[in-house]
Amino acid sequence: MEWINELLFGEGVGHSLLFLAVTIAAGIQLGKIKIFGISLGITFVLFVGIILGHFGFTVNHNVIHFFQEFGLILFVYAVGMQVGPGFFSSFKQGGITLNLLACGIIFLGVITAIVLHYVSGIPVPTMVGILSGAVTNTPGLGAAQQAYSDMYGTTDETIALGYAVAYPLGVIGIILAMLFVRYVFKVSFARETADLEQHEEHPSNEAKPISLVVKNPAVFGKTVGEMSSLLEHREFVISRIWRNDNKQIEIASASSVLHEDDKIFVITTEQDAPTLVTFIGEEIDMERKQWIRMESQFINRRILITKPELNGKRLGQLKLRKLYGINITRINRAGMDLVATPGLTLQVGDRVNVVGTETAVANVEKVLGNSLKRLNEPNMITIFLGIAIGIVLGSIPITFPGIPQSVKLGLAGGPLIASILISRFGYHYKLITYTTQSANFMLREIGISLFLACVGLNAGSGFVDTIVNNGGLAWIGYGFIITIVPLLVIGCIARYFCKINYFTLMGLIAGSTTDPPALAYANGVAGNDAPSVGYATVYPLSMFLRVLTAQLIILFFA
Repeated sequence: MEWINELLFGEGVGHSLLFLAVTIAAGIQLGKIKIFGISLGITFVLFVGIILGHFGFTVNHNVIHFFQEFGLILFVYAVGMQVGPGFFSSFKQGGITLNLLACGIIFLGVITAIVLHYVSGIPVPTMVGILSGAVTNTPGLGAAQQAYSDMYGTTDETIALGYAVAYPLGVIGIILAMLFVRYVFKVSFARETADLEQHEEHPSNEAKPISLVVKNPAVFGKTVGEMSSLLEHREFVISRIWRNDNKQIEIASASSVLHEDDKIFVITTEQDAPTLVTFIGEEIDMERKQWIRMESQFINRRILITKPELNGKRLGQLKLRKLYGINITRINRAGMDLVATPGLTLQVGDRVNVVGTETAVANVEKVLGNSLKRLNEPNMITIFLGIAIGIVLGSIPITFPGIPQSVKLGLAGGPLIASILISRFGYHYKLITYTTQSANFMLREIGISLFLACVGLNAGSGFVDTIVNNGGLAWIGYGFIITIVPLLVIGCIARYFCKINYFTLMGLIAGSTTDPPALAYANGVAGNDAPSVGYATVYPLSMFLRVLTAQLIILFFA
């Protein structure tokens, strides 16, 4: 029976992995339990770890330290890969207002935490843990622990304890803030839905199909290539031409000549459509399915780009129209249709809309790949190269005047920034950044599970004593203040002064606190995707600032 004793109470790798696996499995299962429709989800892994730690189940220090840091790196890197493509575009159009409001929530929460530190006398590291729990931001907890470890060469378990005691009421407080705004401003869901439909915006660069008839004498006799030169600053693709003289349809090429009363099918953008209508002639009411009926000799197929050598190439470099007599009209990327202009840079995972004869389309399919199997294969080089770059980036000391200790992005901030930059710009350097959603989710969940299990097992021995004897109950109250005050202040400003739609506002509140349970609640209440859009708009910047501010508070005030 010695082997059982060694497995349960020893110091070996088997013992460590056993308790990590049990902690994670039990935490995920318990996290499915809902109370008043609210679930803590994977965060329950932390509480299972605390319970096991409280009853004396420990794990080898070196092993648990490795898994904690490695899990944090995996998690933040996967988050960066997820939000990176939309990080910079989130500042455009109405996103600027939403992101500014999210920044207001974040910085007001930081100020509230600092004020409570001076009022209550609670140490800064503990208060940062309470702050991270109050806004349900686990990467912030990891960043704070990493910053403290870099400064003092040791860990402070009260950071994790503060997070653990503040987290449950943090989730509830976020939802209470949504309800407060709803009832104070007497929100009518029917009115909000109607307002949302009326002011629904479409991205200015998203593809829009229009049908035109050639009426402008200046266009008569011009080729499609000459039209592209005349309107070189406009995004459009002339896909098909219906000839007025023989009533036949043909695929448009650069040498195709336009004649009076020819009908053309054009893919352009919302912004450029009026210019094309004015320049070419008149817009006619002719739906895409009418073109499909008329072009029975052609097929329309979406082909996946899966060949790595095409990553980062411009569409015009492939010369597909000239070589195969086909037309590429749209490229779908991350659910958005883009106009297939020659200068558009291709990425692995793009879906290309190809129109042509069956033989020609089959040939183009061979050029582009169209292999789902290849897409499902993980691009491990990019993942580990990005992690390596992130660790190097996070280890670079940055000196600020007046601060004796140099600042580092750490194992949380470095990989996060690296993954955001690589996912957005990696294709310029032939890096394949495409990862299936399920693969990214798996990487993210494994990372956060390992991190939370390690934090819980480490902090468990002092949890009950903290709650009972060391002011832990007051920490819960302070956490609730940090949660609710910024959300109520900025929520009222957003609604009263900025006139933000309530459904979008719920997404803003959930996104600024990076809280999936709150988003799930908002989606269930709204019955539309407006909360998800608001959440996605502010989530990238909010996640980045949550990680950064947690470190800066430790470095400036600890």
